[in-house]
Amino acid sequence: MNDQVRSVRELVTDAEWQLRVDLAACYRLVALFGWDDLIFTHISARIPGPEHHFLINPYGLMFDEITASSLVKVDLHGNKLMDSPHDINPAGFTIHSAIHAAREDAQCVLHVHSANGVAVSAQEAGVQPLSQHSIFVLASLAYHDYEGVALVDDEKPRLVRDLADKRFLMLRNHGLLTVGRSVAEAFVAMYFFETTCLIQVRAMSGGAPLRRIGPAIVDGATGQWEQVTRGAGGGLAWPALRRKLDRLAPGYRD
Repeated sequence: MNDQVRSVRELVTDAEWQLRVDLAACYRLVALFGWDDLIFTHISARIPGPEHHFLINPYGLMFDEITASSLVKVDLHGNKLMDSPHDINPAGFTIHSAIHAAREDAQCVLHVHSANGVAVSAQEAGVQPLSQHSIFVLASLAYHDYEGVALVDDEKPRLVRDLADKRFLMLRNHGLLTVGRSVAEAFVAMYFFETTCLIQVRAMSGGAPLRRIGPAIVDGATGQWEQVTRGAGGGLAWPALRRKLDRLAPGYRD
């Protein structure tokens, strides 16, 4: 663990600690899957309770360095609510605070600049129905046009409007974003989103005619998502991912 960060285990509730461990695991897994962008992009999680307080990454740490104790607790105005030697990225705060304030179900907001995601976000047609992964994304997908680095509050209403009640948001010329009722759900959603983009980039680069999945199948994907993922990741995939991380890098629990 970073020498500057002391354990906060005894300073927070059991619910917050469990959330911190899950969120730290999510950062480590994003790095493990190669979706991170140095110290940039963010994953945030809302702390249980009536206040809109949430946890976000300490600005300056690589994703594979983040621990449960190093996560920074902030309110919707960006004020730190616990002592921390670290600041937060203002661009990350703008995007994540807007969504946490507007969506009660958005317990976790995950944003990445993955190469495949940015590539597809630059394609005029956006996500295409080319794979089984893609039908789950297309069933709950929104788009938000690029307005420059997200540093001003003026963009928040348009970001919230474009996301509406969707699970997946493609930030044009920028990257991918998912929301979830838990950290597990947001991570599994991002796995499907990024894999959809990877498959699309590879399929289009082959030069052969592409076979697209029909709209009737896409329309029926929402119910199948819950069934296949058992609560969008909380039932099977997330515990397995946590076990994998415990074998490879258990320090995220510190």
